[in-house]
Amino acid sequence: MFDQINGLPVHVLVLHAAVVFVPLLALGAVVYALVPRWRPRMGWALGLLAIVAPVSALVAKASGTELYNRLLAQGLKGPGKELLDDHMGFGSLTAWFTLALGVVSLVMVALTWRRGATRLPLIGEVGAAVVLIVLAALSGYYVYQTGDSGATAVWGTY
Repeated sequence: MFDQINGLPVHVLVLHAAVVFVPLLALGAVVYALVPRWRPRMGWALGLLAIVAPVSALVAKASGTELYNRLLAQGLKGPGKELLDDHMGFGSLTAWFTLALGVVSLVMVALTWRRGATRLPLIGEVGAAVVLIVLAALSGYYVYQTGDSGATAVWGTY
């Protein structure tokens, strides 16, 4: 299902969605956490990104696994395999942290999407902000590492 479309690996077609949507989710979550007065205007966008970004990351991961398995079957080994092993590790972490960020973002939107009540009690505001910022930072870091290691595997020298 995630292997090829018209002879092209699905991975090269879908990875760009994750490269765009994961950082947008991370940025949106940080802004949502830190600027309560913007929440009524951006809650719908964060909710949408909280669904689209993890799905795109998970599809990129699944399609990357299919591509990796096909390359192994074709005899991939040595330094190229080691680079792809690192890339797959980063991709898995990206998918999991993005999924966690999406879930926490949806919870935050649900808790603040009440008739004009955009703020939580202080402990909730601080706790949610810390969790969102940490997950956003981890998601951003790992999407960068995944992309960099993938680009190195494809275009770099080894």
